[in-house]
Amino acid sequence: MPLRLSRAAPVMLAAVLLTALLGVARGEARPFTAKDLATIDRVSDPQTSPDGRFVAFDLRGADYEANKTRHAVWLIDLQAKVPAPRRLAVSDGGAGNPRWSADGRSIYFLSARSGGDQVWRTDLSGASATQATRLPLNVSAFRLSPDGKRIVVAMAVFPDLEDPAATRRRLEDVQSRKASGVVYDKLFVRHWDAWADGTRNHLFALNLDAAGLATDAPTPLMAGFDGDAPGRPFGGDEDFNLSPDGGTVYFSARLAGTSEPWSTNFDLYAAPIDGSAAPKDLTADNPAWDAGPVVSPDGRTLAWRAQKRPGFESDRFGVWVMDLKTGAKHELDPTWDHSAERLAWTADGKTLLTVAGDVGQTRLFAIDARTGAVRPLTDQGHVSEVSVGGKTVIYARDALNSPAQLFRLAERGAPSQLTQAGVDRTADVSFSGFEQFSFAGWNGEAVHGYVVKPYGYQPGRKYPTVLLIHGGPQGSMANSWNYRWNPEVWAGWGFAVVMIDFHGSTGYGQAFTDAISQHWGDRPLEDLQKGWAAAQAKYDFLDGDHACAAGASYGGFMIYWIAGNWNKPWKCLVDHDGIFDNAMMGYATEELWFSEWENGGLPWVNPAGYEKFNPVSHVADWTKPTLVIHSARDYRVPLEQGLGAFTALQRKGVPSEFLTFPDEGHWVLKPQDSVQWHDTVEAWVKRWTN
Repeated sequence: MPLRLSRAAPVMLAAVLLTALLGVARGEARPFTAKDLATIDRVSDPQTSPDGRFVAFDLRGADYEANKTRHAVWLIDLQAKVPAPRRLAVSDGGAGNPRWSADGRSIYFLSARSGGDQVWRTDLSGASATQATRLPLNVSAFRLSPDGKRIVVAMAVFPDLEDPAATRRRLEDVQSRKASGVVYDKLFVRHWDAWADGTRNHLFALNLDAAGLATDAPTPLMAGFDGDAPGRPFGGDEDFNLSPDGGTVYFSARLAGTSEPWSTNFDLYAAPIDGSAAPKDLTADNPAWDAGPVVSPDGRTLAWRAQKRPGFESDRFGVWVMDLKTGAKHELDPTWDHSAERLAWTADGKTLLTVAGDVGQTRLFAIDARTGAVRPLTDQGHVSEVSVGGKTVIYARDALNSPAQLFRLAERGAPSQLTQAGVDRTADVSFSGFEQFSFAGWNGEAVHGYVVKPYGYQPGRKYPTVLLIHGGPQGSMANSWNYRWNPEVWAGWGFAVVMIDFHGSTGYGQAFTDAISQHWGDRPLEDLQKGWAAAQAKYDFLDGDHACAAGASYGGFMIYWIAGNWNKPWKCLVDHDGIFDNAMMGYATEELWFSEWENGGLPWVNPAGYEKFNPVSHVADWTKPTLVIHSARDYRVPLEQGLGAFTALQRKGVPSEFLTFPDEGHWVLKPQDSVQWHDTVEAWVKRWTN
């Protein structure tokens, strides 16, 4: 059974811990492995029932032999004496994205069991399911109206063909043609890991009958709208919401036009659910990003997250509210120097819950909707999701030594843990200890980082060390669980791990984040150098003479930059999907706003900005053995960046290897691909540090 309950009594969790401790005592403890990482169950998407009694959630498992993942819906009765998670039998056909009906008696979910992704419905027993939508296109996201009368679904359609059946016929016609050429007359041509096909994610409303099943034809809510809702490529139902009376749909979208690849101007729109009028722009006065609309329980107030600087995707998201009757709007607390990541109203409409980075943690905060006063609700770790139903607040939290688990927030006292996902796989694992440290970095300002001890750590010994450099660059190597660059795997290989949240990282105030723009190669490099020295001075088990550096995306840029500007400490380097030629990146990447903001303008207008910190200009100084990893479907940092770097290494005679995945994008996601990635990296770093 992949899930166990910690609240069942302390006895159950104590038994798990005792088993692990006995294993350690008998010499049976083992390190956390790459296969563990690729196959461990993943909890996500908690959904609390309207009355707060139940929580449904998604559990992703892995079929390692088939090299696929599978999703199931699980349910917890929070009022049970032993509220153990229960897998719903309807998951046998594949099930994800659970959502509650208005009366809390049914759970709707997405499944492809009928041949394409459609909405299905089950009762609380979860024994059988009924297909709720029978649409000609896949449903990518959906929401149920609070009055229980309608369902709003998202489908990818051609904007000039709002009838989904017509879109399907056109797509089939294109696929049947003998000639395979495609003509584009504007960007995006491709985005993230897929080529553009001319469709847009649009919202449609369908009536629900007495049995809770969709009837009649879908009503288009975005007819002719040149944009996506949900946004591509990662948007979901957080991009749209419904009023409590079910009469209005609010969504966040960007008008594409010809400026989509260099625009971050997402606005909030309101559309009548009966399709009787075109969507109305509610935030046309803000040329930057407006996202995540949520309506108060009384229907009077709209809350959302908004940035202020157009073209900068990593600007701070402040929390805004609008009086829906008067249209008056304001930011709740402009002085709160945190960037909100998601929002949820409490049932009484007095408080907004939000998640934000905070000095190496990601915490859940409560914001008074009237005064803007903010208080933290959680402490250590990384809160990723929050769900509210009645008086119940459920959130997902992970940490450097724990994948995501669900917790119930207590009115007083400590939160209660509801799940123990993956405990069966890791009960005999000895997770490595970690510690946060700080030092004076660029400009004398405080910079934070983490050090993770190696598996089997023994005081007095020194261990080979790896410096892991995060991407973004506006990201963080914080106290969080990572399914791609997980320091516990590196620690399991016998390495100590150092991670630095250099200037540009998130969670330390917006000025700290801003500091990296147009300074990719100086300020963060200074922080890495000072942090590396500070860590070695503080932790005597770090062996700086047997060390490698590794990074991905911006971290990969930094690896190439280090190769020509700070290569002395390293026995080897590992680069995943890094930027090798910054000038060409300005032309070849897809989301142009990123490159243009970070380098101070267009590449032909400000070429010096692109060349100032360009790794390709320092290839003459490359000497360290380097493993280059770059996937063929990475359209954010195109494959040629990695091929160019490998070509340079080979031509110079520097020991090097090149690993590529033809069917992966910026991230390596398939279970067996992930294990191969880790096996290749492990062999490389051990080869050069032994």
